[in-house]
Amino acid sequence: MNSTSLYRDVTDLAHDAPNWLRTLADIGTEAGILLLMAVAVVGWWRARSGTARSVALAVLVPVATAVAYVLSEIVKSLVDEERPCRAVAGAAASIVPCPPEGDWSFPSNHSTIAAALAVGIAVAWRTACWLALPVALLTGFSRVFVGVHYPHDVAVGLALGAVVAALTAALLSRPVTNLVDRMRAGRWRALVKA
Repeated sequence: MNSTSLYRDVTDLAHDAPNWLRTLADIGTEAGILLLMAVAVVGWWRARSGTARSVALAVLVPVATAVAYVLSEIVKSLVDEERPCRAVAGAAASIVPCPPEGDWSFPSNHSTIAAALAVGIAVAWRTACWLALPVALLTGFSRVFVGVHYPHDVAVGLALGAVVAALTAALLSRPVTNLVDRMRAGRWRALVKA
């Protein structure tokens, strides 16, 4: 996989962008994930008064995100792809400081986390997908825009996060729903029912 020319195009665009847009991209690369986390918490809070299945799906959002992140880290350690801000000759300077050597590029952890959160939210709270999915895509794009990832790092990170979230919901929703039913009957009911 090589998306060096697209990386150069995006970083040239970023270099020529107004200061406010570069600042927004820098802040947005972290803020997108924080916003998705907040939406996931609101989704869990809303689900507490719903069915056991809705609670289970909401609880699985952070579980899927953690699993996706761990898998992303494993892939990073196996691939060892150098960051484009260090490896691409002639590219515009990155907007943010280039991560240190050994902090590998492939896949993008930010994109993996954002996609896992967004797909988990979309499964658990369908009406929130209009916010979650675009935020995940923008978070991924911002990683290329600020100059610290290749486009293929972001694409694979988004795909990894989305697949892990979908599989987690499909494979674990039934056992977690049963667990929620048991918890509602016991002393933990405050966590799973309003």
